[in-house]
Amino acid sequence: MKEEQTFTIKQAAVQTGISEDTIRYYEKIALLPRADRKDNGHRIYRQENINTIQLISCLKKTGMPLEEIRPFLAVSADTDPAEYPELVEHLRSHREDIISQIASLQQVVDFIDMKLEEGKYRRDCSDESQVDVSVKSMGEPKRKTVSTVEMSYFSVSAKAGK
Repeated sequence: MKEEQTFTIKQAAVQTGISEDTIRYYEKIALLPRADRKDNGHRIYRQENINTIQLISCLKKTGMPLEEIRPFLAVSADTDPAEYPELVEHLRSHREDIISQIASLQQVVDFIDMKLEEGKYRRDCSDESQVDVSVKSMGEPKRKTVSTVEMSYFSVSAKAGK
């Protein structure tokens, strides 16, 4: 019989991209089960622990709070999602939120692209010299339409930072 592969906390951290301190914290708050220990007291992780840490990491990257992640960890990977309609609905809702965030970020990227194309990032702040430089170096500057919502986003952010 083949012996199950185990990992040290350092190996688990490298494999998952999560720090050793964070792994210990997840154990402390019972997001992860307490790790088994060797005779010398060092933690031992198994592949199922690595998979759980990776799931936590994935959901965390989406902005999901740890307490909202907890119910997903109680469900095994091979469980039929239909048995947990409330979790499926939660994931669908969370997915829609992420899609909305992506759309908002795309607007920001478009705005930044427009600013870069116009040459507004140059050190000289006078509009006239920027247009002159843009026209001389690139021909007629390209104009990208930006909604008032996009423009207000930056003016509000600038005011908030002051």
